[in-house]
Amino acid sequence: MNENCFAIDILLLCISCGASALAAYKPSTSSTLPVTNFTDIGSAMKFRAEAASLPKTRRKRYISQNDMLAILDYHNKVRGKVFPPASNMEYMVWDETLAKTAEDWAATCLWEHGPRSLLRFLGQNLSVRTGRYRSILQLVKPWYDEVKDYSFPYPRDCNPRCPLKCYGPMCTHYTQMVWATSNKVGCAISTCHNMNVWGSVWKRATYLVCNYSPKGNWIGEAPYKVGVPCSMCPPSYGGSCSNNMCFPAVNSNYLHWFK
Repeated sequence: MNENCFAIDILLLCISCGASALAAYKPSTSSTLPVTNFTDIGSAMKFRAEAASLPKTRRKRYISQNDMLAILDYHNKVRGKVFPPASNMEYMVWDETLAKTAEDWAATCLWEHGPRSLLRFLGQNLSVRTGRYRSILQLVKPWYDEVKDYSFPYPRDCNPRCPLKCYGPMCTHYTQMVWATSNKVGCAISTCHNMNVWGSVWKRATYLVCNYSPKGNWIGEAPYKVGVPCSMCPPSYGGSCSNNMCFPAVNSNYLHWFK
């Protein structure tokens, strides 16, 4: 890519934890990383300590409540409308701990997945963009758009085992979004004035990091079970169902966070 490419207002790239690829000669691509349970408190505390040593200006948080709601609502809209229909799709809620880990990583302005100490326990989708944009969903929607290359239960034309050196379509952003048991998400945005994206320096790049838990994108597993919506919800949901998703029977942290 030459420097002229980066004058385009809609230049966008995405990568996701677990597998990632850059489609040859295309101005936008996406890839994904697997999600895992966020249970290793020691690792989390270690990374928090490392992040605390960053310059204060790089730790300033920025993601608006409207952006949070837009990201969360879009995920649940996608999850509730999967085809074939899911019998065990869980309603996704916002998780502030995940948002904090996403914020810490976004502040590094590194175009790679991380930190390594948490990637065993978290799923992660990344997106970066230069130029103006009207909605945060312009950085999120490309993840869903991978559905065109996905055939349930396993990818048809995209390869989740494919590392960065491979070329071609990927599906793992999409499958992470609709992984039935990945019921928590937390995201953060950072403006990176000089971001190295695969060997090119992007000026004033908008960097979005979304972390998911429990982990999804397990190789050889389908993202959800097919059947009558909510017919195979975990007992913890108490039989509650909303928009084809297993819905928390009590107030969720999503409701609490936005009071």
